Amino acid sequence: MQTTFQNLAQLWSQTKQPFVKYSTMCAYRLTLRTHLLPRFGQMTQIEESDVQDFIIDKMSRGLSKKTVRDIVAVLRAIVKYGARQNLFSWGNWQLYYPTMESGNKLPVLSLNHQRKLMTYLIKQPTPRNIGILLALCTGMRIGEVCALEWTDVDLLHRTLRVRQTVARIYNCDKGATEQIFSTPKTKHSFREIPMSKLLFDALNIVKKQSVSTFVVGSSAYATDPRTYRDYFVRLLKKIQIPPIVFHGLRHTFATRCIESQCDYKTVSTLLGHSNVSTTLNLYVHPNLQQKKRCIEKMSKLLGVVE
Repeated sequence: MQTTFQNLAQLWSQTKQPFVKYSTMCAYRLTLRTHLLPRFGQMTQIEESDVQDFIIDKMSRGLSKKTVRDIVAVLRAIVKYGARQNLFSWGNWQLYYPTMESGNKLPVLSLNHQRKLMTYLIKQPTPRNIGILLALCTGMRIGEVCALEWTDVDLLHRTLRVRQTVARIYNCDKGATEQIFSTPKTKHSFREIPMSKLLFDALNIVKKQSVSTFVVGSSAYATDPRTYRDYFVRLLKKIQIPPIVFHGLRHTFATRCIESQCDYKTVSTLLGHSNVSTTLNLYVHPNLQQKKRCIEKMSKLLGVVE
């Protein structure tokens, strides 16, 4: 017995819902509505060539390889579910993701621009500015920064506890966005981060000004990440620093840690990565000088006289 992909997706969503976070299910439904159902909704069988054409089309429209992979991962999961229920055939597709662009670099502030930004934030430690300093000094994600409460800040032991995140999620049922609190991205994202003296001093000043349970902002509610991104863009323009996405502050923190020769496992733990290979793949790219030093160290260890 076979069914349409649209009906299968509905069954899969109902089965999946009890086992995933609310925000994750909203993301699945948005992926289905925006990308998968318009292309595959009425199909009762999806061939490898259909999916390959879909990949080429989406990437040619400007979607990144990662985004398209994530979309196809949802497609695979639904079709595999259908195969297990004898409702849909599964052909174990072998798919190819073309490289549409090359040489992309992570958005990272230059050392001079980072110093300029941090100098401004240190001189103006306000409930609004502190979130930017938090991201630069801890590598926290914007959702984690906006969800941080004063109860998560231990000024006595100079540590921060990351235990929740906030995001604006599109609810397909309501047809509108809503602000949702949830647990961090993975179990490894629950973490404790030490404060630098610079961050500790700034937090102490902001704590005396704060009228909110949240570290960032002065409202009784958490600052919306989208609103905070807009403020960050305006601040960079105001102090004449080239534009960079807010997530670039996390990349900047990680890059400076690696440049300071912090061990990779510690950096990975601070960032809340699920494994150190994620950190290595993102941030560890030795240049020619580092490679030369490595070869020289190895030669000295061997002690072979030429």
